[in-house]
Amino acid sequence: MPGSPATAAGRRTVAEPEPRPTAAMRVLAVLGAFGPRHRTLTLSDIARRANLTLPTAHRLIRELVAWGGLERDEDGRYSVGLRLLELAALAPRGLQLREAAFPYLDNLHETTRGNVHLGVRDGREVVYVETLRSRKPVSSRVGDRWPMHATGTGLVLLAHAEPELQAEVLRSPLERFTPLTITDPAELRRQLARIRQTGVAVARGQITVDDMVVAVPVVGVDGHVTAAISVVVETARARPRALARILMETSRSLSRTLAERAVPTAAPRWLAETPAPRAAH
Repeated sequence: MPGSPATAAGRRTVAEPEPRPTAAMRVLAVLGAFGPRHRTLTLSDIARRANLTLPTAHRLIRELVAWGGLERDEDGRYSVGLRLLELAALAPRGLQLREAAFPYLDNLHETTRGNVHLGVRDGREVVYVETLRSRKPVSSRVGDRWPMHATGTGLVLLAHAEPELQAEVLRSPLERFTPLTITDPAELRRQLARIRQTGVAVARGQITVDDMVVAVPVVGVDGHVTAAISVVVETARARPRALARILMETSRSLSRTLAERAVPTAAPRWLAETPAPRAAH
């Protein structure tokens, strides 16, 4: 019968064709082709990474250049344009948080002489919304994103995430950057438990072998962990307990400022309640 459950079930099993990408999706694919490891791209690079034909990519790129979203250099390579920076300034979890945090991060940088990072979570990655570098050359910049298991800020954010997100990360392949990067799910689970217990993440050689990172959470206006700050120093001169104390003081001051100014940090609903940080053991 036409309306029988069997017939309806049969109709549901028929595979529906994938929807065609809209014009907006194609534009976003062009912009999404850029990243921390792909800051400048050729037309062919963009077309390949965005899964577009060369003519389509060329047309969209030309429109984005005219609008200011992309810029073209003398060699014909493209990079992200200043118009996108103007839009990024409106993001509450980005530049407003960055502006409130900068005086504290600057003081932290002067005190520790390390590389200082302020990170927020985006999906299963941590994005740096501020970085202050020491004299030692580093590759981290504002806008860089890393897997959460491999950075101090990411470990803090992951430790305070809901169990479902943690389980999702633990099930996924954990990328290795150095021989010391945590790639064993059981070891990562133990590390996250220690971070929740002590309020501090301490990790050595996760992205660069010779460095140690110490990181702590930042609490937003709603009382949830909404960001994390870290200091990276050479392991040979690292004093993790001293760094943890300084970081905790910085975090408390910044968290108070966020509450007083009511900075809209837009903490996602999945964030867990923040335990009161304790001194590292």
